[in-house]
Amino acid sequence: MTRKPRYVWLADQLRAPILRGDLPPGTKLPSRTRLARNYRVSEQISRTALRLLVTEGLVEARPGSGYYVRNVPDIFRICRTDSTSGSGLGRLAREPLGTEQEPGETPIVERLGLREGEPVYLTTSRGLSAERPITLHRSWEPAALTVGTLRTPYDAAPDAGLLERLGSAGHPVDRVVEEVGVRVLRDSEATLLGSAPGIPVLVVERTHYSGNRPVETSDLIGTADQCRLLYKLTLGRPRPPRGRT
Repeated sequence: MTRKPRYVWLADQLRAPILRGDLPPGTKLPSRTRLARNYRVSEQISRTALRLLVTEGLVEARPGSGYYVRNVPDIFRICRTDSTSGSGLGRLAREPLGTEQEPGETPIVERLGLREGEPVYLTTSRGLSAERPITLHRSWEPAALTVGTLRTPYDAAPDAGLLERLGSAGHPVDRVVEEVGVRVLRDSEATLLGSAPGIPVLVVERTHYSGNRPVETSDLIGTADQCRLLYKLTLGRPRPPRGRT
């Protein structure tokens, strides 16, 4: 019989009382050092066990505070439609975090059809629920499209939508492509979402086109256990069979 790795064994010891309800949501777990001492394992093992419970969604890491039993998460449905290109945040409040110009890097330049180092505008925002970040939105567009105009992400009115802004700059958007996937949360994203790096997240890569030219691309990132994508697609009315009126 194969023995379990020690970190799996330790995760089992912590998981059982959580699932029984002995440790209610909000309970702070012992530190890595105390777990290592209490269970006679190394701190590396206690750290790995806690990260496993974070990945399972039973525990959350609060930077600078420790590990806590997680509340049953609310589900947020992010609406995607074929008739609008808005934020689709539903009941989440949008919090702008700013725009900056930076040299484009892979893979963003590949998604925009640019050369490495060509300048792009990066705009970042978050979707909040009760002031808690749920989603992270990052969008990139070639600076060459609007530089020197009043249609850059810096200069446009706060309520100006992407389609209106790019259309008035001579780049009407006529096509949107989305690709949905799951990956782990990266360090820089975890800081903005107040979550632990390495947890599974849902990622929607959306690219807007004007003709065959990509004019903006974005990542919408949300934790996989809290976010659902709701697609509303318009279907053409079926034609009646021949011979019927």
